Amino acid sequence: MKTLQGRIILKDHIVTGSLSFDHYLREIDTKSLSNKDPEDYILPGFIDGHVHGGDGADTMDGAEGIKKLSKFHMQHGTTTILPTTITRPWNELIDTLRALKEVQKSNSSDLPDIRGAHLEGPFISEKKLGAQPAFTLCPTPSKIQELIDLNIVRVITMAPEIKQIDQAIPLLTKAGIRISLGHTACNYDQACHAINTIHEHHGTAAGTHLFNAMGGIEGRIPGLVGALLDNNKAYAEMIFDTHHVHPVNFRLAHRLFPDRLLFITDAMRGAGMKEGISELGGQNVIIKEGQVMGMNGHLAGSVLTLDQAFRNAITHGATLPEATKLLSTNAAHYQGLTDRGEISIGKRADLIVMNTNLQIEQVWVAGHRMV
Repeated sequence: MKTLQGRIILKDHIVTGSLSFDHYLREIDTKSLSNKDPEDYILPGFIDGHVHGGDGADTMDGAEGIKKLSKFHMQHGTTTILPTTITRPWNELIDTLRALKEVQKSNSSDLPDIRGAHLEGPFISEKKLGAQPAFTLCPTPSKIQELIDLNIVRVITMAPEIKQIDQAIPLLTKAGIRISLGHTACNYDQACHAINTIHEHHGTAAGTHLFNAMGGIEGRIPGLVGALLDNNKAYAEMIFDTHHVHPVNFRLAHRLFPDRLLFITDAMRGAGMKEGISELGGQNVIIKEGQVMGMNGHLAGSVLTLDQAFRNAITHGATLPEATKLLSTNAAHYQGLTDRGEISIGKRADLIVMNTNLQIEQVWVAGHRMV
């Protein structure tokens, strides 16, 4: 049995005590501390459900790239990860998903828990590609079935207005695949129709990087943003590097649905690398001052890590338990991962130790120290 002492961040409050665990959390003791005034924070491991790359590697690079980016983000507190594809020719996507499945099956002891893939595209709007290449497709039943048969995709980003989405939704929800709406030029009615259809088929709707690659709210045009914020079941991702989303918009969204807002990095291969020219989806991008810009001057992915997103949340008004929900608990609920996401007896021992400056000191995955 292993033990950590510190200020333990629970669901709604913080206790000072010791945490005993093996593969799972076994005991929280607040009475018999050897160190009566521990300073470190102990919190659940972060869950990143949307991350393309890091440390010079990208999901689309194949098995070695997936391993490299996963290790990089684990250093920053990510204990559960969904490596994320971009819009590429179909055969390239299938090859990447197969490579990801092989990495997952290898069950390597030096990696975070790779739950599966987030397929961001190709079922998106050509009008809202963002930094994605223009290889969009319709979600035909045969393509959806091919993805289901691979049994590695956990989340798919789709635009509500694309053709055949109504046929795809019941197939995906039956297979347990989450549908996240994004990269879209849809109107409010189209957004509501997609959200309601997902829920009618017992799925869980979400929005891909809220406020980005979707129309914003106007006086008489609520769009997808309004549809998500007004729905009492839908979740939404957010890239909170303070470049993609203004702190005011973070606070507004957090106030509206604190239990369904989840932070992701959407990081590209330049995360952790020096400033300068990098590559995303075959296109050159520039990394400067914490931003990734395409040659057209538009934002193109991020170099965010989840520990920095955690600190950003605290800086802009969240409490430590609230920030923990944004980085861990809400994502676990969205993905249906009932065995993790909070410090509670019986949960997986996916843990982070942070110092008083909220810098990573230790990372544990299923009871094994990784950092």
